[in-house]
Amino acid sequence: MSPSFSALLEAYFTSRLISQRRASQHTVASYRDTFRLLLQFAQKDLGKAPASLGMGDLTPTLIGAFLKDLESGRGNSPRTRNVRLAAIRSFFRYASLECPEHSSQIARILAIPSKRYHRRLVDFLTRTEVDAMLAEPDQSTWLGRRDRTLLLIAIQTGMRLSEITGLRQLNVQLGHGAHVLCEGKGRKQRCTPLTKTTVRALRAWIQEQGRDASKILFPTAHGGKLSPDSVQHLVYKYATAAGRTCHTLRSKRVTPHVLRHTAAIELLQAGVDRSVIALWLGHESVETTQIYLDANLAIKEEVLKKTVPIGVRFGRYRPDDELLAFLKNL
Repeated sequence: MSPSFSALLEAYFTSRLISQRRASQHTVASYRDTFRLLLQFAQKDLGKAPASLGMGDLTPTLIGAFLKDLESGRGNSPRTRNVRLAAIRSFFRYASLECPEHSSQIARILAIPSKRYHRRLVDFLTRTEVDAMLAEPDQSTWLGRRDRTLLLIAIQTGMRLSEITGLRQLNVQLGHGAHVLCEGKGRKQRCTPLTKTTVRALRAWIQEQGRDASKILFPTAHGGKLSPDSVQHLVYKYATAAGRTCHTLRSKRVTPHVLRHTAAIELLQAGVDRSVIALWLGHESVETTQIYLDANLAIKEEVLKKTVPIGVRFGRYRPDDELLAFLKNL
């Protein structure tokens, strides 16, 4: 006898995701949120409590309506819709082995295609905009000093939001070969070197905190871990404040991920190879780094300078007349 939907979903999370696949807490949280939204939608649509749902209730029509509601009702982007669909597919692939009698229904759900979408150029900050943001936190307060150090780490290292909030003092090495160690996607660990400016800021911040390897590096006022929403709010707050003096910031929506993009663009403009940038950011593939090359107008302008416009003949170099050269240089 096949397990009920409720038992199957619980087994999927506890046995398949957590025990067998050893999925990261971020993956588990993302999949959990997907099914919370799906079950709430099913309850509203079918009038059944989530615990009373059966496999037969989760039809391709219901799944399709849920995905449509994500975009039209919740205002999610096609990219977020595709992330939710990936979680649903993962569960139903597991269910196909446990409930073969529903194979036809499951096959139709797995056949629901991902939605194509326009890939926008990534947003990033210029050095002037970065300086304006870093000047905003009030250095006379504990929160201001914490926030400025956090922003500096984010912009210099390009770490993901979850990686920054999870940092502890033990992850920071400020001696010879200063670096920060973090665990990124897929449980991959990586070391990111720190600049002298960042080292000075971190040394002062850790000294103020009191040295304790187990302490959260950027805690709340009560010593707990910052939530993603808290970091997003502080980034937005300082970007908005900096917009009063730096007018170009007014037209940009600055998020923690934009700070990550900024780190990548600065590396690219400094002539760092794409493969090194991929290692720096913890990308799975070098191809992921292509988005920064697409967004970097300065590099494209340098290429343009080396080309000859259409209809213009190549010419040979002819030195200026000595007298004309003298007058030109006056």
